[in-house]
Amino acid sequence: MSERAPRKLWGGRFREPLDPDILEYTSSFAVDRRLLRWDLAASIAHAKMLGTNGIIPAAEAQLIVDGLRRIAADAAAGRLEAAGPYEDVHSFIEATLYERIGAAAGRLHTARSRNDQVATAFRLCVKHETAALVGLIADLLVPMIDRAGGTVDIILPGFTHLQHAQPVRLAHHLLAYAAMLERDADRLMSAYRRADVLPLGSGALAGVSFPVDRDQVAGALGFSRISANSIDATGDRDFAVEAIFGVALLMTHLSRWAEEIVLWATDEFGFVRLTDPVSTGSSIMPQKQNPDPAELIRARSGRAVGNLGAMLVILKGLPAGYHRDLQEDKGLLFESIDVGASSLRAMRRLLEGIEFVEPRMAAAAARGLLTATEVADYLVRKGVPFREAHELAGRVVTEALDRGVQLWDLPLDVYRSISPLFEHDVLQAVTLEEAVEAKRTPGGTGRNSVDIQLESARNSIAAIRAWVREAESAMSRVESLLGA
Repeated sequence: MSERAPRKLWGGRFREPLDPDILEYTSSFAVDRRLLRWDLAASIAHAKMLGTNGIIPAAEAQLIVDGLRRIAADAAAGRLEAAGPYEDVHSFIEATLYERIGAAAGRLHTARSRNDQVATAFRLCVKHETAALVGLIADLLVPMIDRAGGTVDIILPGFTHLQHAQPVRLAHHLLAYAAMLERDADRLMSAYRRADVLPLGSGALAGVSFPVDRDQVAGALGFSRISANSIDATGDRDFAVEAIFGVALLMTHLSRWAEEIVLWATDEFGFVRLTDPVSTGSSIMPQKQNPDPAELIRARSGRAVGNLGAMLVILKGLPAGYHRDLQEDKGLLFESIDVGASSLRAMRRLLEGIEFVEPRMAAAAARGLLTATEVADYLVRKGVPFREAHELAGRVVTEALDRGVQLWDLPLDVYRSISPLFEHDVLQAVTLEEAVEAKRTPGGTGRNSVDIQLESARNSIAAIRAWVREAESAMSRVESLLGA
């Protein structure tokens, strides 16, 4: 098929053919052929609506539908390759349909433009891809919460400025990343909802001059509503921006976590041990065990962030309506989706393949005077204003540093030389276990609070799974249109 001159979607007013170099430069087929099944589904819904409403003969509408379904089946089975000198996937489909059913194929484009056609296929694709990403986030959250649930009793240093700050439970630390991922899922759900609008029926920009039933098409394709303004509908790519942004922030969170894994796997930290299936070696240094998956997640986040900037720059200079600049949206979205999906899978495997080294965490928590805040809080409970208590606690820290001991080993008489309000129970208050358990407020690192966070995270996963099932149910209408 690629050897014949393809049928064009335009050309009547042109006397000369398009320059081959210009065709190659302007063609989006190499990228947007990924929309094949979505364009086929939208075309089937459109053809059925045209036939049902008497806009084209019902028999020819059915001929078109059958032809499109055969194209879908042949493409899925590998009998038809989406390739050749075509402008885009839409011209490929129409040319293939012409070849198979003849002149009736020319009726398919009645009451639509390539502008609303491509916007419809793209929105279907974005809905599918964002729902799939949300499912992958849930797939990562499950082992994360399982690992967190098994580490409630492990205490390690919490860090600010990458300096020892206060003791926390490892479960609490892992749940911080779970909270980020839950927000990522919510943002992608929002991007899905923004994409869940049918633009077909908007024409090139002004609407169409036939009595089309847009609600019928929306129902057939699983869209929850139709677009309100035809000019906006053909030029709107907010949904794509939001999907790319959702992936960019998701990748930013995965990158932060990956960076921490890289640090924790060093001999200097030693908080985690990499198993062989999730690490690589050196071509020259036999002892090396490198956290390559984490490093690549960290690196590939740059591609997702860069795609967001590129997409916004494309849009910023465009007046309302469709412009050929919008052709560039799909490559950016597809790359972001692929980077996000592969990174989520890699991070899940990485999480399952690392071992937490509790003795190193415990040893680190026993350094750095992590419970100094407890000294100040102790005095506050005795009625001392916090600022004054903070200063007195600082003097306690200085004494401990001078003696090279931890706060729980500092003699009581040293405490009392700084303030007579210190009593023997201060030595218990500054232990790691007591300091951690003192943080009982909601969201804190106390055991009960962490247990509540774990339960909340499990409920969030269940809610995310339920949403994904609903999205998949809506998208299953597309499969039924294709005859699958």
